[in-house]
Amino acid sequence: MRIGFYPGSFDPITFGHLDVIARAARLVDKLVIGIGTHGAKPGLLSPEQRVALVREVAKPVAEHAGRKFEVIMFAGLTVVAAKAAKANVIIRGLRDASDFDYEVQMSQMNGALTPEVETVFLAASPATRMISSSLVKQIAKMGGDTSLFVPKESQAALMTALSQGILK
Repeated sequence: MRIGFYPGSFDPITFGHLDVIARAARLVDKLVIGIGTHGAKPGLLSPEQRVALVREVAKPVAEHAGRKFEVIMFAGLTVVAAKAAKANVIIRGLRDASDFDYEVQMSQMNGALTPEVETVFLAASPATRMISSSLVKQIAKMGGDTSLFVPKESQAALMTALSQGILK
């Protein structure tokens, strides 16, 4: 069975993430979406909120592709989490050349640590190439419309964070 591991912060999940999830699901039998947590970088949404949000919005995408999927949290090295999930491939989305430079270096390091887990890059589709969670949060902070970039569930999470003063 081909198991893919798609790691990220998903803070919040965007249409760019969903695009990669949909395309990755066509390449593997099962897709594990790994939400990385870092104590020094707390994020806008709690890890538990991100897991629930990703499960909710990714489920129809996975079902449409006819694939199994799982959403997990992990701390530490992505390649260790991928191996624990029994993945044989790590899926990474690329938006631009700066993503490419960073991700190639990371994939080579991961390959040195765990050669049995390969990294596959999926270029962002033209419609989602400009989307990043950081820019979405900035637009939300400044009162802009994020509906072009995130699903309604992510918009609701952003609005809740704004109303609670978490997103300042």
